[in-house]
Amino acid sequence: MASLEDLYTRKIVGWHADSRMTRELVIQALEKAYWRQKPIGPVLHHSDRGSQYASHEYQERLKFYGMQGSMSRKGNCYDNACIESFHSIIKRELVYLEKFETREEAKKRIFEYIESWYNGERIHSSIEYMAPVEFERRYYQLNVNAAS
Repeated sequence: MASLEDLYTRKIVGWHADSRMTRELVIQALEKAYWRQKPIGPVLHHSDRGSQYASHEYQERLKFYGMQGSMSRKGNCYDNACIESFHSIIKRELVYLEKFETREEAKKRIFEYIESWYNGERIHSSIEYMAPVEFERRYYQLNVNAAS
């Protein structure tokens, strides 16, 4: 699974799961994130140094979307700690607790976990004990009211 997280809201904005960690898999996750969020203005995209993220095709897609690429320092897992933490959480709260009969069943449960539970209900201490969707909604409400 490849996933992209908005560090401000802690929302998983794009993800894709398949049988192998390929360049196409990470591009699918990036495309989902871009079309879902439709970011305006500069976006910093951070990843590890995996060959999928370093690929010419992925880097070109970042440029096409107007995103500035950033990569972890070699051998430093702490640079990418937030998404690594998410992957640890989804394993502890979903993957290790269930036995999936098929890959499609696993994808369906991952979808439910991310879209309903993690983004919609699971609170995070780093965002004032709110769920990511609630925190994002409050951010836009405050900024729309401030701009008016």
